[in-house]
Amino acid sequence: MDLHIHTPASADYQQRESSYIQLLQRAEECGIDILAFTDHNSVRGYAQMWREIEDLELLEALKRIEPQEARLLNEYRRLLNRILLLPGFEFTATFGFHILAIFPEDTSIRTLEHLLLALHIPDEKLSQGTSEVGATTDVLHAFELLHDAGALVIGAHVNSTHGIAMQGFPFGGQTKIAYTQSPNLHALEATDLENSGPRTTARFFNGSKPEYPRRMICVQGSDAHRIVRDPDRPKDLGIGDRMTEIQLEEVSFAAIKAVFENNQFARVRPYQATASKLALVLAAREEGESENQIFHERLNKSRRRTNTIYKDVVALANGDGGSIYVGLNATANAEMVGVPRVKMAIAQLEEDIARFITPEPPVAIEALSAQDRDLIVVTIASGTDKPYALTSGEIYVRDGASTVIASRDQIVALVTSSMQSTPATETEATTSAPAAIAEPAAEKVHANGAAPAELPIPHTGVEIVASAEKDGKVHHTMHDLRNRKIVENVTNDSARRLWSYAIKQQEAGEPVASKIKWDGPYGVVRVQKQRTGGHRYDLAYRQNGTIRVFYGVTDADLADEWKTAIEHVSAQPATN
Repeated sequence: MDLHIHTPASADYQQRESSYIQLLQRAEECGIDILAFTDHNSVRGYAQMWREIEDLELLEALKRIEPQEARLLNEYRRLLNRILLLPGFEFTATFGFHILAIFPEDTSIRTLEHLLLALHIPDEKLSQGTSEVGATTDVLHAFELLHDAGALVIGAHVNSTHGIAMQGFPFGGQTKIAYTQSPNLHALEATDLENSGPRTTARFFNGSKPEYPRRMICVQGSDAHRIVRDPDRPKDLGIGDRMTEIQLEEVSFAAIKAVFENNQFARVRPYQATASKLALVLAAREEGESENQIFHERLNKSRRRTNTIYKDVVALANGDGGSIYVGLNATANAEMVGVPRVKMAIAQLEEDIARFITPEPPVAIEALSAQDRDLIVVTIASGTDKPYALTSGEIYVRDGASTVIASRDQIVALVTSSMQSTPATETEATTSAPAAIAEPAAEKVHANGAAPAELPIPHTGVEIVASAEKDGKVHHTMHDLRNRKIVENVTNDSARRLWSYAIKQQEAGEPVASKIKWDGPYGVVRVQKQRTGGHRYDLAYRQNGTIRVFYGVTDADLADEWKTAIEHVSAQPATN
């Protein structure tokens, strides 16, 4: 089911002319299924609403309720049976950054107040319900506290000056990375999700940047302080003006949290009317084929498992999810071919996906019309029961903008990820850091040993941790520096491009320790200029007779120690 979730502010609803019953009625008019109170003083407002309901129920129990009050109570009951109401609040942390916290439906007011006190909100301010409270807690500590309390933790309006993405701030770097990539953060709220371009929030945090490897779920920034939009001030939004659409198994907080915690990106999108959904398709077309979106100009008439659409469904379900657009190609402004007999085509797709793919993946299929043509949009969520495969046994994954057969290592990784009940935390990833590299007497560098804790490990590139021969092939354990993950049993045949480069360097006996240029413990093995600008480095670090080598490091968020070493080494005269 597709459900609409809305997170309005609630400050202005305490006035009787904008009562909570009107808020709920407006939400029903807009088709909102889940409503979350999120404002700096929403706890007080949420409590007032329930106090009003409890007073009415008491009057009903005492048989002293007036007809008008009875009608109000019945309307509350009807609306709350129709709309899931979730408690929450917005919190101001260090630097004035705003954080949203949304809680399960059965969370008590006392629990919320206890959390606010733990966040150092003054008791008298809490009683007043005022929004004029300065920053009282560090961002990362607030994330952790709210996450541990079971809340959905969302960075509020991150593309504004009050957002943790630090728009307009003259500093950032590691702080911005920590604030937006924290494992205690579930999602980012933004107001530019309907826009296209490389600088939009969703495009920036899509996981493609080495320094921001974690792709983030993005939700619509509601920021509605009114029942309806102010006609004289269009930016003063009302209820229903911005909603987020989530594909859920049931209407519950637990179902929402499962989507967020399992990174089911394809299940979350800004709500759009049909015409606006078409605009999103056209915007996707301008971006072209990618890891998460695929275009098929025509619907293959073959109803066999070899149909390329089914292979693409498998690949997206095994990855982060995505969309398949049928009836148009990826060339902007090209004529659309469309899909004839679209209803029958959708029915056949649904039947064949269930028939040819195992286990059945999480898929939603809908039709759109454009240029007098019918199009089909297939939305695939990242599956929770990986690996997905065709019934003939083939397992597919996405490699950039291509669908390819999964390698043995990729299949193992899919099985492992499916077996893990919860994602690894940042602490776990750090403590599983790779071992140091021993420097043999012959001054050749190979993998072995344990890491010096003070080493500023680069945030891009790869390190070979260990190597061992199995069945006549050398298998390597790789340390992905972007996400600090350890990947075992990587061979040159199955390695991705940079990893293959690193493996070939090591198997060729490179680097030779005596040829590394050193600046104290920091060394530069090789500098390569990239065609697109910037440089790639092979870097080395030595301590207590051991050397570690980091291949394919870029300038992104490179620690000052490395930058200084590169500058000093570059100034050294060349030697033969």
